[in-house]
Amino acid sequence: MPHERSGERPSERRSAARTSVVWEALSPALEGPPRDVLDIGGGTGGFAVRVAELGHRVTVVDPSPDALAALDRRAREVGVSVTGEQGDLSTLLDVTGAEAADVVLCHGVLEVVDDPAAALQTLRAVLRPGGTLSLLVGQRHAAVVARAMAGHFAQALAMLDADPAGPRDPAGRSGRRFTDEEVVALLAGAGFEVRAVHGIRVFADLVPGSLLDLEPGATAALVDLERAVSERPEFRPLAAQLHVLAG
Repeated sequence: MPHERSGERPSERRSAARTSVVWEALSPALEGPPRDVLDIGGGTGGFAVRVAELGHRVTVVDPSPDALAALDRRAREVGVSVTGEQGDLSTLLDVTGAEAADVVLCHGVLEVVDDPAAALQTLRAVLRPGGTLSLLVGQRHAAVVARAMAGHFAQALAMLDADPAGPRDPAGRSGRRFTDEEVVALLAGAGFEVRAVHGIRVFADLVPGSLLDLEPGATAALVDLERAVSERPEFRPLAAQLHVLAG
């Protein structure tokens, strides 16, 4: 559970509420002896550095040299080692080789690849037998509602029945969105077995930042609520993201 610090900005409190459920679900896969962890599109290391602090050997593969430079600075600031490799899912096997990782993190990447099914096949190839894939993707129903509430009615309509394997998000900014049924089907097609599905950010994006800033204990209470609804399928259509653990 996040600890609310004095002077913490509302955006930081909101970020804690958004990520706590993901960390809690992923924690069992990171317990025990050091493992090889691969973070695809890990950028500046928001997850990777924290995983390295647990004692694991972490490699981030990201197309941005600027992000990898920021990752290196962040890792050095906290005294851990994280390997940064420039690349993306299309070059992943060339960078890492097959069966290179015990845990693969793929957060916010499947939305923007050209071929989600092929991308998952690549992730299957780099994951060792018995390993864990942590997949975080945008969820379509909530995105439709968000666009409609913002007055983007044509975008909401176009996204309503969008093919997750087809062209990217008609809004042209944030990529595809998936339902839980679509994600599970894509994973099964790539040879994965789904272990758990969680709804992420069911309420966190709806709560005003001023409330988290002004109400003592609000962030902790929000995380408790997010945790309580994350595994309840009736709330998944409201979730901004889906977090899937597979192997």
